[in-house]
Amino acid sequence: MGASHNMEVSKFCLEGRFIDFVIKDGYKLKGLLLSTHEGECYVKLAKHLRAAFDLRLPAGTWLQVVGYREYDIKKDKVTLKAERVMAARSETATIQTIAPVQEPPSIDNVKVKPAKAKATILVCQKSDCMKRGGKGVCQALEAALSDRGLEDQVTIKGTGCMKNCKAGPNLVMPDKTRHSRIQAAQVPALMDKHFGDKTLSAQPENLREVVISNGKLWGKNS
Repeated sequence: MGASHNMEVSKFCLEGRFIDFVIKDGYKLKGLLLSTHEGECYVKLAKHLRAAFDLRLPAGTWLQVVGYREYDIKKDKVTLKAERVMAARSETATIQTIAPVQEPPSIDNVKVKPAKAKATILVCQKSDCMKRGGKGVCQALEAALSDRGLEDQVTIKGTGCMKNCKAGPNLVMPDKTRHSRIQAAQVPALMDKHFGDKTLSAQPENLREVVISNGKLWGKNS
């Protein structure tokens, strides 16, 4: 009873631009960082959302978050817990024009090329894949990127279960090619196959996907 007197719970609904994921222990998804009209805020994800969330969500995507606001009176601390995450109305209305094509700015008649988006390698971080060598695969990927000078072009992100546990470790390359039973010793050859020319383009626009409340994915190709 004492704890309930020190806690005030109310519903909340907010919209904001997605900044980044909050990851614990290197691979456990915990929440989202959002930029709202009141400033930057952290929203903790309910467990059913953590398992379903797509880690390829582009930064800057408008999201609508619904959940519960917990205020600890004793600690004077507010915690936002999300129960549903959806594409905000402003996002669905402008999905076709969210990134209009513009001429890059020029300085002294020299055009400045816009920065390319990072490509992403997705690696399953669930226990079955980890037991089969997933940790070593992650380390080998990091070493291979460093050896090829690709750290600024490619990022590695851990994901939830890819539903192919017996064939782990599992990973998905930026071009959506899926690889199973990958071991650390195979990583250099795999990297040479995908990034042999060391020239990477931005990720395809069809990765603009947002997790909605029922765990399915919403999104359209640009």
